[in-house]
Amino acid sequence: MNASAPALAEDAIVRLPRGVRLREDKARGGWVLLAPERVFQLDPVAREVLARVDGERDIGAIVDDLAAAFAAPRERILGDVRAMLADLILKQVLEVA
Repeated sequence: MNASAPALAEDAIVRLPRGVRLREDKARGGWVLLAPERVFQLDPVAREVLARVDGERDIGAIVDDLAAAFAAPRERILGDVRAMLADLILKQVLEVA
């Protein structure tokens, strides 16, 4: 696998691969991304993004939804979302559909 982050187009669709789950961690109070032998503690922003990753919506639709929900600049959200998703792809807890 290439060690550099993938370039993600707005029309790319991402999904959680088999064996990876988004779950609420009631014991610690928060959300986690559970992967085989790994757990990623999510901050509220990452949780909002990953809650919209359903394997059907493309990155542009996720960004549009976040921009509307939080009345934030779309271009800034797009850059942040692309960077976060690319990092999770490198960690093999997200994949391009």
